[in-house]
Amino acid sequence: MPRADLRSTAHIAHHPIHPMLVPVPIACFVGTLLTDITYWRTAELMWADFSAWLVTVGVILAYLAAIAGLIDLVGNRLVRAQAPAWPHAIGNLAVLVLATLNMLIHTRDGWTSVVPWGLILSAAVVLILLFTGWMGWSMVYRHGVGASVR
Repeated sequence: MPRADLRSTAHIAHHPIHPMLVPVPIACFVGTLLTDITYWRTAELMWADFSAWLVTVGVILAYLAAIAGLIDLVGNRLVRAQAPAWPHAIGNLAVLVLATLNMLIHTRDGWTSVVPWGLILSAAVVLILLFTGWMGWSMVYRHGVGASVR
């Protein structure tokens, strides 16, 4: 059971917002990498279009998740004191910057929207997400940062 002093600050009806939002951008960013790789291998324009849509939806929802996460981080000093909190936050800030840049790169036409920078940025975002996801998991399951506000 989560500790009451490590509960989420940003919540709706006792459910924390941040963990509700993060799966969608993660899925979108992984999907962007997969569709970028597919476009790179096939040159079928449909895959570049999929990448552009996925990265855009991912960035929009990542900003919403970041706002909720920031509220949780600054709203509770005990959460900030947890060892994984700052690497998680800084890594996710890097994800936001790189994914936003990637979204802008994906506004180009055809091949230049993906190769090489779109593909590189997509891979970098997913690699950083592996680390920040591990840090987020550690905050909840090792350090007891609450997933419920009750």
